[in-house]
Amino acid sequence: MKTLRRWSRPQFLLNRVAVLFILIAASPARSQQIAQFWPEIDTYIKLNPTFRLMFNASTTQEAGNTIGSQFGANFDMFTKPLFKLKRFTIFQLDESKSRPLTLRIGYNRLPNGDKPPENRVLLDATPRYPLKAGVLLADRNRADLRWINGDFSWRYRNRMVVERTFGIYSYHFTPYVRGEAYYVSSAGKWSRTAEDIGFIFPIRKRAEIEGYYEHMNDTSKSPNQQTHGIGLVLSFYF
Repeated sequence: MKTLRRWSRPQFLLNRVAVLFILIAASPARSQQIAQFWPEIDTYIKLNPTFRLMFNASTTQEAGNTIGSQFGANFDMFTKPLFKLKRFTIFQLDESKSRPLTLRIGYNRLPNGDKPPENRVLLDATPRYPLKAGVLLADRNRADLRWINGDFSWRYRNRMVVERTFGIYSYHFTPYVRGEAYYVSSAGKWSRTAEDIGFIFPIRKRAEIEGYYEHMNDTSKSPNQQTHGIGLVLSFYF
């Protein structure tokens, strides 16, 4: 009798990563192409070993013009550090990466010029798993509860991140790849996918800079909309 192979949790998640990137690669060829730039500033304030606050501000630039902005306040909760994760992330400023699970509740406001702003409540949970050779896998599950002009909608976002920290002499940096899929209630389907490649560079004792390229495909419109974006994030940790 054949025995069934049992996958561990990290192996299962790696298979989900592969499926996610297959879905991304299968996006339709005909599309509207858009180029954008996303500058962002994040500030993290540690309250104690279990809780911290996070504040973020970002804008969306297209053809030299600001077409959108976002401001948010978030509250993070951590589980206790995992020794193996702590060993993998010893040179990173983001303390959450040494925790097996991070929970977040937040509020974001998105001004929209003369139109009513979007108000958004977010809830997310991010488990992390140490793999071989110092590779870290994170599986972020986020729910966005959205109020736009008084109308309520929601979306679920699943994002996989695979990263590893490298060192050159005493300096360390972290390259990563990400894949994300969105289920949008107003469209009634998985209507958006995104894939990123980026790097995180510590620049000060309490600051780091992150740069990334993202390709996003949105099939909720016809023709589908593909966005090519460059993101730049400056993060401070206190």
